Amino acid sequence: MTMNEPRTADELLDAVGPAFSKLRRTSLLEVENPISAKELSRTLVLNLVLEGTQDPDKEITVGAVAELLGTDPSVASRMVTDNIKAGYLIRAASQQDGRRTVLHLSPEGAELMARFRRHQRSAFEYITADWSEHERLEFARLMLKYVDSLADLRSRGLATESPRST
Repeated sequence: MTMNEPRTADELLDAVGPAFSKLRRTSLLEVENPISAKELSRTLVLNLVLEGTQDPDKEITVGAVAELLGTDPSVASRMVTDNIKAGYLIRAASQQDGRRTVLHLSPEGAELMARFRRHQRSAFEYITADWSEHERLEFARLMLKYVDSLADLRSRGLATESPRST
């Protein structure tokens, strides 16, 4: 244990929030095929479109991007437009409601996301290079469990409520 490591359960749990705020910055580490800050920002939107279109019954609109990012629709619209101008997103007519416009990744957007995924894995492997394989896999498993729990809370409309408040 280093001098800066939390020593009690409360200290450990209190350190989680600040640790999450540092994660975004570490994703820009200079590893193989680095991602520019602009591309990193674009991947926020591209990831939402990519994940949303995995379900054939789900369509991603600018409004859905705004909701998923928790931002104003005008901000989401600018982010989507930037991705379209960069050639990463394509607008298309909805197959469910022809009056709506939906978003799809272009081949260039799919390639950027594949490169970003490779970058994320390289960064994870670089950061955890001195961890045991068991520690790496356990951390990955718990991170995925955390993300799945958050998605479950969001789908039930509970993500903004504290589980302790009743």
